[in-house]
Amino acid sequence: MLHMEPVKKKHSLPGMLLSSLITLAVLAAFFFLTRGLFDRTEDEELRILEDAIRRASVQCYAIEGRYPPSVEYLEEHYGIVVDTDRYAVFYDGFASNLMPDITVIPLEKEESSL
Repeated sequence: MLHMEPVKKKHSLPGMLLSSLITLAVLAAFFFLTRGLFDRTEDEELRILEDAIRRASVQCYAIEGRYPPSVEYLEEHYGIVVDTDRYAVFYDGFASNLMPDITVIPLEKEESSL
C-alpha cells in the first residue's frame, strides 16, 4: 500500500505582508467610502428639514394670511418635526407679512468617553 503525506506549503513573509497590506487597504477604502456616504446623508437631512420649514411657512401664509410667529407654531399646527438633539433652528420673522429668515444648523455630537 502506498502512503502519501500531504505537501505542506511554506508561507513566505513577503506574501503574508502583501496580503495584510491589501486587506488593510480594502478596509480603509470601505471606511472612507461609508463615511462620505454618511456625511452626504446628514447634509441631505439638513436641507430637507430647512425646505420643510420653509414650505410650511408659505403654506401658513397662504391659509392664514400671515407667516407663522415661530417654529413651535409650525410644529403644533403644520406637523413639522424638528430633532432638537441634532439641529438648531433659527427662525427670524421680522413681520407677519414678510418671509422669515430660516436657518438650520447641525449641532455638534458629544464624544463618548471610553
